Amino acid sequence: MKFTKMQGCGNDYIYINGFAEKIPQEEKPALVRKISDRHFGIGGDGAIFINPSSEADFEMEMYNADGSRAEMCGNGIRCVAKYVYDYGLTDKTDISVISCGKIKYLQLFLKEGKVDTVKVNMGTPILTAEEIPVTPLPGGEGNSIVDEPIPVQGKEYKMTCVSMGNPHAVVFMEDVTNLEIEKLGPHFENHERFPNRINTEFVKVLDRQTVQMRVWERGTGETLACGTGCCATVVACILNGLTDNTVTVKLLGGEIEITWDREANLVYMTGPAVTVFEGEV
Repeated sequence: MKFTKMQGCGNDYIYINGFAEKIPQEEKPALVRKISDRHFGIGGDGAIFINPSSEADFEMEMYNADGSRAEMCGNGIRCVAKYVYDYGLTDKTDISVISCGKIKYLQLFLKEGKVDTVKVNMGTPILTAEEIPVTPLPGGEGNSIVDEPIPVQGKEYKMTCVSMGNPHAVVFMEDVTNLEIEKLGPHFENHERFPNRINTEFVKVLDRQTVQMRVWERGTGETLACGTGCCATVVACILNGLTDNTVTVKLLGGEIEITWDREANLVYMTGPAVTVFEGEV
C-alpha cells in the first residue's frame, strides 16, 4: 500500500489514495491503528482515505489513531486539498470535499505550482446542546452551552460547546502552557455529559485578535493542532465577548486564522498544508 504523510500545523495524518488502493472496509480500523503507531508503524494522529464521490469532488474518510471514525478534521481537509491538486487528481483551485455526509468548500492557494495554503468554508457552527451532542442540564433542553459549569476531577470548570461537524468543549484558562493536559484531557473526553466523547480546547485569550490553544482530541490525545478546534474556539471566544470576529489561533504546531462571518453565519479557516514524505508499506 502506497501512502503519503502530510501535516497541517503539526496535526499529521497518513493519506491513502482510495482511487488506487482498495482496502476492505472492515479491515480499515485495524489498519489505521497499526500504521498510526509512532513506534511500530508509520506514525500519525490517524489516517485519511481520499475516495471518489458522486456528491462532491472528493470524499475524505477519516479515522482517529485508535481506529474510530471521525466526522471532520480541519487540518486534515486542507491536506486533502493539497494532495488532490499536487498529485494531479484535479486541476481546480476551488473544490468540494464530503466527509460523513457534510460537504465543505475549499479555496487553494499555490506557490511554485504546488498548494501552499488552503481556505476552507467550515460551515455554520452548531450550538444546540442535543445536536453537538452534550447532555443538557435539567431545564436546558434546546439551549446552547455557553460559559456553563462542569465538574471534572473535583474542580469546576466553565465550558462553551460547539460542533463544527464534530463536538468540542472550549475551556478558558489563565495558563495553558503549564497545563498537565495528559491528566485532564481524558476526563473531559469521557465525561458523562458527552455521549459521543468530546474534543477539548484549553484556551488563553492573549488579545482581541489572538488566542493560545492546546487541544485534547478524542481517540488520539494531545495533538499539535486541530482545525475544527480552532473554529470552535473562535466561535466560543466571540460568544463570550472575548475577541473580534477574526482571530489568529496560536498552536503548538503553528498558527491558523479563523473568521466567523456573523452575517452569513459561516466560519472560515485558513492555514498551511505540507507534504512530509511518501512511502510504501
